Amino acid sequence: MESKECELLLARHGIKPTANRVVILRTLAAGRRPMSMRELEMEIFSIDKSNIFRALALFRTRHLVHVIEDGDGGTRYELCYSRDEDNDEDEHMHFFCECCHRTFCLHDLHAPEVSLPDGYRLHSVNCLIKGICPTCTGKREADKR
Repeated sequence: MESKECELLLARHGIKPTANRVVILRTLAAGRRPMSMRELEMEIFSIDKSNIFRALALFRTRHLVHVIEDGDGGTRYELCYSRDEDNDEDEHMHFFCECCHRTFCLHDLHAPEVSLPDGYRLHSVNCLIKGICPTCTGKREADKR
């Protein structure tokens, strides 16, 4: 994602496009899967942890990122491509590999609709499937031979 695209996306979400926010957004966009704070820190040497955390908190309140609880007790972040804050058509399932401990997006598997009892208000749905990814399954099969 080019810097200009990042600036437009930030502005569309009501976020001032500072240099740090653009870098963080570009890093999330380049990630092939949801990223942890640690992974973001390792990718972005020019911005300290507290600034990354503050930007992610702002992105979350402005509905620019999804926050995913991974299967390892951690939190991961991914860009939200939804165009509507109230009706998030971008929510999808995630897969946590119990072997390599990576979390993958399953974009083609949408999160199920949830009907809550009266008085409850839905903010997000976090659906996680646990198992073994294809890469780890292949390695296990090769080890058996």
